[in-house]
Amino acid sequence: MNMEKNLFSGAKLGAISVDNRVMMAPLTRNRAAKGNVPQAMNVEYYRQRATAGLIITEASQVSPQGAGYPATPGIYSAEQVTGWKKVTDAVHKEGGKIVLQLWHVGRISHPSMQPDKALPVAPSAIKPEGEAITYDGMQPFVEPRALEHDEIATILEQFKIATENARAAGFDGVEVHAANGYLIDQFLRDGSNKRNDEYGGSVENRYRFLGEILGTVMYAWDPQHVGVRISPENTYNSISDSNPQQTFNYVTKQLGKLNLAYLHVVEGDMVDGSRKLNYKQFKDNFSGHYMANFAYDYDKAERAIKEGDADSIAFGTLYIANPDLVERFKTGTELNKPNPDTFYGGDEVGYIDYPFMEKEAALA
Repeated sequence: MNMEKNLFSGAKLGAISVDNRVMMAPLTRNRAAKGNVPQAMNVEYYRQRATAGLIITEASQVSPQGAGYPATPGIYSAEQVTGWKKVTDAVHKEGGKIVLQLWHVGRISHPSMQPDKALPVAPSAIKPEGEAITYDGMQPFVEPRALEHDEIATILEQFKIATENARAAGFDGVEVHAANGYLIDQFLRDGSNKRNDEYGGSVENRYRFLGEILGTVMYAWDPQHVGVRISPENTYNSISDSNPQQTFNYVTKQLGKLNLAYLHVVEGDMVDGSRKLNYKQFKDNFSGHYMANFAYDYDKAERAIKEGDADSIAFGTLYIANPDLVERFKTGTELNKPNPDTFYGGDEVGYIDYPFMEKEAALA
């Protein structure tokens, strides 16, 4: 029986079966414990949101070098794996599915955040505009150090080990973070990649770093458990490209050859809210499960699914304030309003204390 797809119909993302297409986007919340280890309130936060079709965790650094913000979790130590295992157990107990987003920030860091106070690394020694968020407050970005050719293999190994750790922690898959101006995106874009070796210059060369990372990730876990996130026109974190449509047409065609679980696309510029590129081309190039993300509400998301513009929709801010977002969408219940003052850092307030529909009804 051929049933019409909608936000509440099941789907398969490679080897990952989901009950609905209302996905939870990765949301950095800066609430990890000492050692960048997930803690009890993180377990509760994800458990509360387990009715999402798929939870994509907050970005988690693959190494100490990959860190760029205070209190963000990692996936490189035994303690972090143990902390994440508590999260995955809680989500699975509620019937949910969860993947870990693998992250290296590259130049979007600061020496105070780096091992031995070293310079952050990047494809090229180009300083981003703006300021880094550190444990000592805002600090101007510094000029990063260009990665030596021989160092790239070390970063590939970090992604492989991180993937192995994610499997050990009980995740249903991993998402490679190649978006939003972080290290992989820095290699993809010609505004930040001025290398003159085989990792710079042509779009084929600029894609090489992502392609090799995916190769090592898929060595650790088959491609049906691997997703990728890209942001073709996003200028967040001082990133740019001279021809993003051309660049990401090539990128999405290459990704389409890999039999990945899904492609997660930020469909616009987080800085000014614009949306200028042809995303249908990217979807058609990839041909697999296409997850869209960019200021979607219920009506826009339902229309995108029904018209075939996306296979699922990832919601960010709405999931911060509405742990039961799927149920609210289904019933047309009014949504809680998010409090931006509690998005980043802090305690349980504005994190795990947003009310559920049942609690609201009980208080009525």
